[in-house]
Amino acid sequence: MSGGFELDPRLAADSVFVADGPLSQVRLIDDTRFPWLVLVPRVAGATEWIDLDGSQQRLLLAELNQVSQLLRGEPGVEKLNIGALGNIVRQLHVHVVGRHAGDPAWPGPVWGSGPMQRHAPEALQMLTARWRQRLA
Repeated sequence: MSGGFELDPRLAADSVFVADGPLSQVRLIDDTRFPWLVLVPRVAGATEWIDLDGSQQRLLLAELNQVSQLLRGEPGVEKLNIGALGNIVRQLHVHVVGRHAGDPAWPGPVWGSGPMQRHAPEALQMLTARWRQRLA
């Protein structure tokens, strides 16, 4: 991991830290409408997948597979949306969102589908702790 890693303030504002993987921070997006995790490689200056070297790409793929398997096991998740857009937040980050027919954005993308609905502080704390256990 690169020594100058700093989390983009927009990612910090919209998510909570869950765990550190071998390469990435795993963060929970604070939105009750969707089960939604994001992986943020701790590589300074990375904005694209191609900014990672081969070993970093393999680590990120392994982390993505682990998080995706866990998210797919969440109640009600029928489909996973995985994306690394970076049009607003340029820092490389990969979203993994659990979806189902009839969710608040279905069948469209979650981005721009209305304002975030934040978890109550206690619920967010419990959910974060649950994800930490699952990722341990």
